[in-house]
Amino acid sequence: MTYQDPRGPHRDPDPRTARYESGYNPDSRAYSQQGAPYEEPYRDQYPAEPYGGGDAYRAAGGYAEQPRPARAPRRGPDVNPVTFAGGVVMTGVVTGLAAWLVAWIISAFVEKVNESGKLGVWNPVAASEIWFGVVGFLCALAAGALWYVLQLITPAPNQFYRWIVGLLLVAAVLIPILTYQQTSVGIETAILHFVIGLPPLTIIPAMGIKSLQRPAG
Repeated sequence: MTYQDPRGPHRDPDPRTARYESGYNPDSRAYSQQGAPYEEPYRDQYPAEPYGGGDAYRAAGGYAEQPRPARAPRRGPDVNPVTFAGGVVMTGVVTGLAAWLVAWIISAFVEKVNESGKLGVWNPVAASEIWFGVVGFLCALAAGALWYVLQLITPAPNQFYRWIVGLLLVAAVLIPILTYQQTSVGIETAILHFVIGLPPLTIIPAMGIKSLQRPAG
């Protein structure tokens, strides 16, 4: 039979006298036996994000970037003014040069015909070559202004422009032939009118479309 010293290291702790011994920690014993009874109930009762979480707040618009106010629509066509003006001026230059060149060719041809005398006497056009060149330049400028105005007031500006300029061109060609007393002068004038009206009819709409500014993206 052996005797066990109650103060030895392998003795069973007595709950009645353990609190008086050194190194006694009642909390560790209580939590080890009960498994932290206050941990889980409080964790379930109070969630980590009581207000629905950051995602819900952002979804409500708290963190989301506020949309910028829409810009007021710009009145008139969205045309690059520098490109459009430059295109109209260059169209005028082309028209004026073409009219001047054709008028000079017609004058030289009439002079040769009159010198030969085989086809009778042809009268040249009433105005000089420079006059037709200036008229061609001014007509191109007027055509550019017409195209821009139609962009402001019509739903189909290009179609209206082609119809207006086309009808004016037909009238400018037919009127001299039908009304001039001298047929040769009427034909010469009709040719010059056709040369003056052709560049504004074809170049101005294409140049205007190229001058439209498209949105990025």
